[in-house]
This record gives sequence, structure tokens and C-alpha cells, in this order.
Amino acid sequence: MSDIENTSYIDVKIGDASVRLLGTAHVSRSSVEAVTAAVSSGEFDSVAIELCQNRYRSMIDPDNFEKTNLIEVLWQGRAKMIVAMLAMGAFQQRIAEQLGVEPGGEMRAAIVESQAVDIPLELIDRDIGITVQRIYGSVPWWKRPHLFLGLLGGVLSTNKVEESEIEALKKTDMLQAAMEEFHESAGSVFEPLITERDLYMACKIKALMSREACTILAVVGAGHVPGIARLLDSDEDLSDHALASLEERPKTSRLSRYIPWVIVAIICGGFATGFSRSTELGVSLVVDWILINGGLSSLGVLVAGGHPITIASAFLAAPLTSLNPTIGAGMVVGIVEAWIRKPTISDFRLVRKDVASLKGWRKNKVARTMLVFVLGTLGSAVGTYVAGFRIFGQLVG
Repeated sequence: MSDIENTSYIDVKIGDASVRLLGTAHVSRSSVEAVTAAVSSGEFDSVAIELCQNRYRSMIDPDNFEKTNLIEVLWQGRAKMIVAMLAMGAFQQRIAEQLGVEPGGEMRAAIVESQAVDIPLELIDRDIGITVQRIYGSVPWWKRPHLFLGLLGGVLSTNKVEESEIEALKKTDMLQAAMEEFHESAGSVFEPLITERDLYMACKIKALMSREACTILAVVGAGHVPGIARLLDSDEDLSDHALASLEERPKTSRLSRYIPWVIVAIICGGFATGFSRSTELGVSLVVDWILINGGLSSLGVLVAGGHPITIASAFLAAPLTSLNPTIGAGMVVGIVEAWIRKPTISDFRLVRKDVASLKGWRKNKVARTMLVFVLGTLGSAVGTYVAGFRIFGQLVG
């Protein structure tokens, strides 16, 4: 154990190579000092840090986000990923404002100090996009709306981060703590994914140690140290094959692929049944579908602060996209909003700070576009079920 508060380490030796797993607190100045001292000590040949390429790039080049094409992001279906990142950023920003400490400062210190002493820096964490996708894929489909609403609640929250949550950050992983902010049962739901990242980082460290006799400093969250140490000191498969399996994106189950089309078939069948009984009933069902589905999606966009044209596009698009699972209402309204209100460089630069408040989400054009996407999607989804039950009621009533 080190003599620095909230910082501990475990040394692991494999053959002629050794690694020091330095556990850090993501919101602790003492951890920054411990990392700086360790890297500059001259004891280590290289430094490995708990970052993936994307998080590393955003840390060393905060302006890189300015190059993001929001329309392309929406068209390629990557909006959920951006929303999740902004939501977690909102959580982290609130912590930074409360404590006056930027989360992840110890990783930044490792980057800066390794460059100063001219030793290699290795990135050992899994891509954040894959991790978020696997989190989503690990949740049963019937629990996903609850997860989605929890994430939305976290995005719109104006509450201060509780003291217990801040303490958790000193003992566990930033991603895990952020997820617990959004979903009260996250501890049990996402624990396997924290374990997955332990295994992933152990695989990466083992690969580094197998290259040659070396002494590595691995800077990771304190919550990861015991798991990684146990894996390195066990007979667990830490091969490239194991690593590749952890990088696989979750596949959509056959049932999940079919459910949207089944819903479409039921709705269309309802329309056909209505028209077969009378033209008046058929028209009434179609009108209800348009008003309810389009109306709720438009309401979501309105709440998000969308442009009037975007609100109108939600009303027109939602009833149609709900009958075509390959296109989402959120994608359509998000693209319209981004096209009408093109984000400026200033919006991209300030988005991480702006998302810490509800006002910022509505003011910043990048954040607002993502909020339009989320609430437009949610409104259309709710509208599909409400209108569906309405149609069913008219047919059997």
C-alpha cells in the first residue's frame, strides 16, 4: 500500500516482466500527485492507462469534437452513443463544479508526465462505444425503456451529486458510478461489464508483459485493481482470442429484430380491418394514428426546444417512421434540427460544460439536437403504443 490517501497498488510479476497496478481515485488530487510521482520515479519502462483511443483523443485534443458532423452521426445511427457520452459528461461536470477537481485528472497527469520523461504510453481500456453497446445489449428488452428513462432523468437532473456518489467515485469505476446515477439497479445490471473491462485490461497488460522483460506502471481506477491482479495471477485465458471476443459488438437477437415488424403488421392489420368494416371507421383509425403518434413526437421535440419546422417534421414523420422500423423518428427530427440550426464551433467547445444543466441542454445547439433526437424518439415510441391500444379499442368496442 502507498502512503498517499485513496491510492493503493499491487505488484504482479510474470516471468521477467512485472507490472505495478496503481489504483487511483478519479476525483482526488492526491491520486494526481501519486501518479506524477510514480511516472517520474524512473522505475518504469512504460505507462499503461485506463483509457481507450477515443477517450484519450478527447483528453489530449478537446477541440477534436468540433469536427463531428451531427447529421452524419444521426444518419449512421450513432446518436445514442453521443447522448450517452454527453449524459455521462453532465454527471462528471457536476462533480467537477462541486469539488473543483476535474474527473480523470490522474490520467491526464500520466499522459503529461510520460511525455516529460520520454517513456511509452499504452492505452489498455476497451473502446467506450463498445462498452456502452454491450451494456445496452446486456439489459433484457423489457427493461430497456426503464434504462432509457433513467438516462433521460440523469440528463435533465438539476440535483447536486450526493456525497455517497462522490465517495463511490473514490472506490470504484467512473463509468459504473455514472451509470448508477442514471439507473438505480445499475450495480447488479452492469457488474458483469465492469468485470469484462477488468478482463480486457488484464489481456492488454499481459500482452505488454509478454513482449520483453519490462517494468510497467498501470494506472487504473482503484475498483479495477483487485480484479486485474487476480486475473494476471491466475490461469484465466488472456490470449488475443479472449481479447477479440471482448471487442465484439452485441448481436441483435432474432426476436428483437422481429418484434418491430410484428407491431407494424398488427397496426396495418388494424387499418385493414377498419376499412373492411367501413370507410368511416378506417379513416378514423388513420386519423387517430397520425394525431397521437405525430402529436406525442412533436410534443417531445417542443419540450426539447426544437425549431418550429422540426416540430412540424416530427408530426409528419413519426406516423410514417413508426410503420418502418428501419428509420426512426428521432433520426429524422435530429437531422432537421441540425440542418436548420447548424451548431457553431462555440457550441462544440462549450457542450461539455453546458450539459451540466437543463438550461445548457436547451441553449447549446449540439446538446439540443441530441435532446430533440431523444425526446422525439421517446414521443414516437409512446405514441405507437397509445395509438395502437386506441385502434384496438375502436375495433373491439
